[in-house]
Amino acid sequence: MALTGVEIFKLLPKTNCKKCGHPTCLAFAMKLAQRQATLDSCPDVSEEAKKVLGEASAPPVRPMTFGAGDKAVKMGEETVLFRHDKKFVNPCAFAVEIKDTLSEADIAAIAEEVVKSEIDRVGQKLRIDAIALTNASGDAGKLEAAAKTVAAKAAGVPVIINTQNTQAAEAAVKVFSDKRPLIYGATAANFEAMANIAKANKAILGVGASGLDELSTLTDKIKGLGVEDMVIDSGARKAKEIIENNTLIRRAAIKKNFKPLGFPIINFIQREDSLHEALLGVIAITKYASIVVLSSIEKWKNLALFTLRQNIYTDPQVPMQVEQKVYPIGEPKPESPLFITTNFSLTYFIVSGEIENSKVASRLAVMDCEGLSVLTAWAAGKFTASKIAQFITESGVEKDIATKELIIPGYVAILSGSIEDKLPGWKITVGPREANAIPAFLRSRG
Repeated sequence: MALTGVEIFKLLPKTNCKKCGHPTCLAFAMKLAQRQATLDSCPDVSEEAKKVLGEASAPPVRPMTFGAGDKAVKMGEETVLFRHDKKFVNPCAFAVEIKDTLSEADIAAIAEEVVKSEIDRVGQKLRIDAIALTNASGDAGKLEAAAKTVAAKAAGVPVIINTQNTQAAEAAVKVFSDKRPLIYGATAANFEAMANIAKANKAILGVGASGLDELSTLTDKIKGLGVEDMVIDSGARKAKEIIENNTLIRRAAIKKNFKPLGFPIINFIQREDSLHEALLGVIAITKYASIVVLSSIEKWKNLALFTLRQNIYTDPQVPMQVEQKVYPIGEPKPESPLFITTNFSLTYFIVSGEIENSKVASRLAVMDCEGLSVLTAWAAGKFTASKIAQFITESGVEKDIATKELIIPGYVAILSGSIEDKLPGWKITVGPREANAIPAFLRSRG
């Protein structure tokens, strides 16, 4: 069980030195109890206290890194059941299954699809994160050959070795031994051998079971063998089972600090019907999966799942925002139009996208309004005539333009006169209310 703030306080130096950034040791203890601070913030804590508090202050879902390099995926470290309490930390990873019964050409083609799956959405790079290489043949040689093809065609992409065959696991994992792979297939029948393979190759171990009781027993035994990093699978494959088991696992870890289930969850949701698979993906994303294994990665499905994942793992208390500055769209000339909007990420990317679609090179002045949309920022007094005038003046954009004209969003047309008063010599033009009208608006200006 987690320690209370008072219990933690008894183990701290009680010097109130403020080195941790909190006014008193008691305040720091309360933050530790709420998992809103880390023990390493206290430079004077004793070694004995570290041993006791280290485990108690660790995140209830064990943090780990899957893969290596720029494409590595962080998992776990979650501390809450609901994102409105505190944001979810590490977005789930999407993995596409590749069976070793496919031809070398087909394996290479899917691996290359994974590499090309990255898209840019509101400033974030989203992609299929991993490959789940399944030993469908049951042959160790075929799995190893498939692993070599994947390593050659999708270098750097994290890989799951999916097999219960210990010989096949050992042969394939060596191809990725320096890439922090994941070996999925530890069961009650083979867990000792699988644990040894994982330790020898510094791999994460995927543990599968039929139900939560068997799963917690298995992880406890495997931890006793010296394997700390695991992902867990309760055996849930249907929507109802995924919702029920994933929720019980997360609740046991968060509310009860039950260590045998305090690991990232992997869900296998492969279906022949892509729409059915996408719907199961929605459930897995929203119900705590850390890895979601898919059978295919059509672009429409990717976009739907990427967008949902991005929304679920965005902090609901902190709007997504972009940097305040004047952005060139295309290659603007001195006579090119100048627009202004707020720095809410979605607003920026929609507006800039429509300007790009118009094929008219322009400048887009993005003003810091704490990540609020145009109407919300105006209502909150953050997108006002005086603040707009100050931003435009301080931006220095005037030296880059031939005509001092500023195009404001149609929703705040009421500000046009006030802005002209605050910006002497400038012409204020009211633009469209909706971004999708920007191309026609620009074309109408000749």
